[in-house]
Amino acid sequence: MTAEPHIEVISPGAYASVQDTGRRGYRRVGVPWAGVLDPRLMRVANALVGNADGTPVIECFDGGLQLVARGGNVRLAVAGHAVVEIESAGERRVLGAWRSLTLTEGDTLRLRRLERGRVAVIAIEGMALPTVLGSVSTYARAALGGVEGRALSIGSTLPATAAADRPESMLPAAPTVDGGPIRLVAGPQADHFSVAALANLVDTPYQVTPEADRMGVRLEGAALEHIGSPEIVSDATVPGSIQVPGTGQPIVLLADAQTAGGYPKIATVISTDLPRFAAARPGESLRFMFIDTEMGENLARAAEAETRALLTSLRPLMLGGVDEAAIYAGNLVSGFIDALSAEHRPLTEIL
Repeated sequence: MTAEPHIEVISPGAYASVQDTGRRGYRRVGVPWAGVLDPRLMRVANALVGNADGTPVIECFDGGLQLVARGGNVRLAVAGHAVVEIESAGERRVLGAWRSLTLTEGDTLRLRRLERGRVAVIAIEGMALPTVLGSVSTYARAALGGVEGRALSIGSTLPATAAADRPESMLPAAPTVDGGPIRLVAGPQADHFSVAALANLVDTPYQVTPEADRMGVRLEGAALEHIGSPEIVSDATVPGSIQVPGTGQPIVLLADAQTAGGYPKIATVISTDLPRFAAARPGESLRFMFIDTEMGENLARAAEAETRALLTSLRPLMLGGVDEAAIYAGNLVSGFIDALSAEHRPLTEIL
């Protein structure tokens, strides 16, 4: 009997898991949302392969993820600032991200590296997995969702449908990355901190430490001084909450974080900027700024409009067209020369 088309994981890289929009409605009983760290990446990747917006995807950190097609042709799409390598019949080629591609039986996709950020998303055409509490998202600490409730590992398999007979899709231009400060609204315990602490949070840079995962990110910088006790009676947290323990060093919670905590929360990262924060690499320096709730809501609406514009800009990838991202990733452009010039000057100087 012929196997159904599916993807097999050859290497999960640093950390790869299946995620969707998250497990909503259960935080009151201690179940985190989980879900993708960057919903825009999920929506773009799914649109590229023809899936619905909220179809589960593979989320991975940095490079190293390797996938192989089994049982037939499988269409994938990579969203994120990634360099992708395809191995087919012993030959390798480098592609840019922000496009779909079809693997034939035995073809391998490798995520070689991320040129910016640390998060990428891979959509698989027709991938469907059982839901747990209304979501496929992996929450490994409680063995919920995903593949057997855990992160992907060597030999994990993911179902697919046979690749539809249609042209590949591409995003004409990658989304721009905002390099400004991460925006915050005041936290529910902002009054538990000194005026100097509130000033330090926005006036000085904070560095991302190696203690960073899907649960949260520890930062290092100017100490945030408490007024009174550095602990409170545990109350609700949300992704984006900035807790400050007795050390005075902030912790920013992400999708897999606990639903309640006993450290005062000085601020909350707005939902629009949380994906950008989650993609920051260890060692990267970040700055923050306070805004009011109304501005945060306006920014969320603007971000949604931008995402919808990206989705409507998708177009077919022309057969035989030039993949500029692949050329730049291969460092080929700087090697061109003017063959008619006596000096053989680099073409980049002439143009």
